[in-house]
This record gives sequence, structure tokens and C-alpha cells, in this order.
Amino acid sequence: MGVIVEAGLRRPPAELPPPGGAKWTAERVLSIRRWTPTLLSIRLTRYRGFRFTPGHYARLGLEGEGGAVWRPFSVVSAAYDEHLEFLAVLVPGGAFSGRLDTLAVGDTVLVEKASYGFLTLDQLAPGRDLWLLASGSGLGPFVSILREPQVWQDFERLIVVHSVRREAELAYRDEILALLNEELFRGARAKLRHIPVVTREPGTAALAARIPQLLADGRLEAAAGVPLNREDARVMVCGNPEMARELRGQLSARGLQTARRGVPGQMAFENYW
Repeated sequence: MGVIVEAGLRRPPAELPPPGGAKWTAERVLSIRRWTPTLLSIRLTRYRGFRFTPGHYARLGLEGEGGAVWRPFSVVSAAYDEHLEFLAVLVPGGAFSGRLDTLAVGDTVLVEKASYGFLTLDQLAPGRDLWLLASGSGLGPFVSILREPQVWQDFERLIVVHSVRREAELAYRDEILALLNEELFRGARAKLRHIPVVTREPGTAALAARIPQLLADGRLEAAAGVPLNREDARVMVCGNPEMARELRGQLSARGLQTARRGVPGQMAFENYW
């Protein structure tokens, strides 16, 4: 899991062959938003038969010389949206990234009809507080989860922690904070806490250390204003594998467990790279 998969979500357990024509649809690029020179969001048309659970990822294909190149990406859009949206990191020299960087509105992106993943709320037992811990573009699936109205009724607190190197990489911050102004979320039970972490630009955020360090020394819980314990906390982690490995150990030491044999747990993980 230590090899970077450019601009994608995580490397599948085994390299999958490109899906056949009956397994994908050709979608059109509706818009492109560039957060930074190497971080962008693309919005696509959506085949009406495409279904996913917030937290899932889909495989995208880009045509070019030598055939299509496929990569997995988390879905950022809501399950009820008429479009599909994805957050991507561009890696210099990457076969997929090179094609992605030249995309324009109206171009075609192939989307496999199936969606995948275990970073979904059905992996978690009922609880009071939902912690969403992300690094970099690992925020993507959490945006989709936060756009699900039921999440705001099932929990008392939604705590979003997004760790990036530079402030400009805090994608979707304004959109997340504005959710409660939308009609779907008025009267929601949950309170939202968005905690930005910026590690390489001192002074741009209150917190500047890696998430595992912030959890270890108590600063993360202090910023959230609530303890992270097995009884109340349900934790979802998405980001680089080193962060995920450290957090898994720290959370396990606090008594949290992942789902097993159909028994929901207190934490769920997805790795980028």
C-alpha cells in the first residue's frame, strides 16, 4: 500500500482488467474546479442507473494513445445528485494524471457502472459523535457522507478534521460549513465542527501537526471540545497509509474496533495511495 496510485483512491487488492463496454458508461465533463495546480474536482453527467453508497468509490477511465487508463476515485457528490463529482490529485508523469490535467468541459470520461468500498456508515455501530479524519484528497468520501441528511439525524456531533500541507488545499471547506443553510439540513440534530490542520504554513490554522500527533497529545480532542472514546465516538479515517496505520493503533488502544463478521464496529478505514 506504499506505492502511490496517481490521482486515485487506493490500489485494489489485485490489478483489475479494464471493464468491458457493457460495464461502463461514457459521461461528459460538466465543470472542472482547480483548487491548486495539482488538486482539482471534476463534475460529470450521471448515468441514471449508477448507484452508490456515500463513502464508495468508482473506477474512471480516460481514453488516449494505447487505450483507456483506469483509476479508482471516491465519489464526492451526494447519492441523490444528478451529477457525479470526484476530487483528484495530479501526479507529475502519471499516465492517468497527464490525461486528467488536459480535460476540458465537454470531454468524455468513462465511468464503471459498479461502485465499491467499505468506508460506509453501515460499518459503524450507533454512536453520538462521528469523527471524520482525512488527509489531503482523502476528504472526498466524507463530503459525500456529509451530504446525506440522515447522517445529521443519527449523530449529535459531526467532527471533520482535514489535514493538508497548505491552506489552499482545504477543499470543500466553505461547502461543508454551508450545509446547514441548505433546506435539506434545516432542523438537523447534529452540530458540525470543522477542524482544519495545515502542516507546512505556520499560522494559517490553529493546528499544524499530523493528526496522529494531535490525537496523542490531546490537542485534537481539545479543538473538538469532546473526548474521543469507545462509548460515544465513531471514527472514519481516509488518507495516506502511514496516518491510517498510526491511527488504527491509537484507536485500538482506546478500545475501538473495526466491523467483523457482520458486527458493526467503532471505526472504519480507507487508504489513498
